[in-house]
Amino acid sequence: MIIDSHQHVMLPAELQIEKLNQAGVDKAILFPSAPHPERTTGLDELKEEMTALYRTLAGEKSTEASKQRFINNLAEQKDHIKKYPDRFLGFGAVPLGLSVEETKEWIFQYVIQNDFKGVGEFTPGSDEQIRQLQVVFEAASDYENFPLWIHTFHPVTMSGIKLLMQLCEQFPNVPVIFGHMGGANWLDVIDYARLHRQIYLDLSAAFASIATKTAIYELPERCLYSSDAPYGEPFLYRQLIEFVSPTREIANMVLGDNISKFL
Repeated sequence: MIIDSHQHVMLPAELQIEKLNQAGVDKAILFPSAPHPERTTGLDELKEEMTALYRTLAGEKSTEASKQRFINNLAEQKDHIKKYPDRFLGFGAVPLGLSVEETKEWIFQYVIQNDFKGVGEFTPGSDEQIRQLQVVFEAASDYENFPLWIHTFHPVTMSGIKLLMQLCEQFPNVPVIFGHMGGANWLDVIDYARLHRQIYLDLSAAFASIATKTAIYELPERCLYSSDAPYGEPFLYRQLIEFVSPTREIANMVLGDNISKFL
């Protein structure tokens, strides 16, 4: 079974199903989405739609208004999954800046009760926001094999990635998916993951094809095929993995077997 382990909600749902079918993908793990670039038809519309994403990547503070956006986006995601339960699974978003108890309550209400399989995507816009992830790690450690999906490309710097690595060592029972494999810092992330078995590598938005090839060669059992749709094309990322994988068996591991066992 081929599973795209990271897509965002696309509208309408039928467009997302069409993308899966074109790529020969059986299932996708959905994450909430604030912007919907798939609905735009030109640069000006895209820039307007992406404002919400830029606000998140800049480290938007957790206010009551932002919490309500989280809730609205989670409801949209839940409707998607309910409509096509045979094609979609989900990870649930959690706002930063809450207390440990508030975070635990949020995870129970909006993640566990929705039967989501993990928590994310976190897009820390600063080192301070990465430090705030300690609360999430602590809350997630109450569960067995409950993964966190954390964005590690721009604007996350190597300084932020090192802080994240420290949290991984502080909470070794919490699996962590390094989203986009560290971006330009992919060599350091692969090297770190070799020494820590709870670290998984998301292959979407690869900095270069050699990064994908190296990750698969070094850690075939902990690499996860994903497209980050609508920002990436599922078909193209599947082709890349099939092209750089040394064997068909390893390609199958990356394209679906790993995430199936993981979850």
